[in-house]
Amino acid sequence: MSETYYRPVKDGFDLFIRLTPKSSREAVEGVEIASDGRAHLKARVRAVPEKGKANQALVKLIAATLGVPARDVEIVSGDTARLKTVRITSNADDIEERIRSLAG
Repeated sequence: MSETYYRPVKDGFDLFIRLTPKSSREAVEGVEIASDGRAHLKARVRAVPEKGKANQALVKLIAATLGVPARDVEIVSGDTARLKTVRITSNADDIEERIRSLAG
């Protein structure tokens, strides 16, 4: 794997996520390696990709999965793309351990 699906940043961590909207269920399904060698988490949400609904659902899903408030989760790039960068700014001591657990 040429890089990991997350990286530390000044205020927390960035997660690299490939979002699938209009799914039959909501879930984070582990790590996938793209053809270019980059790693990202796979996430599915029921919401449609209209007017930011899928992005809002992704924020709620990541917050619930990591056990942090939704206000600590923000999409920082990829608003209209499947590949997104999501920033987690939680003060939880074990947040990196929680993020690692998403790999499945």
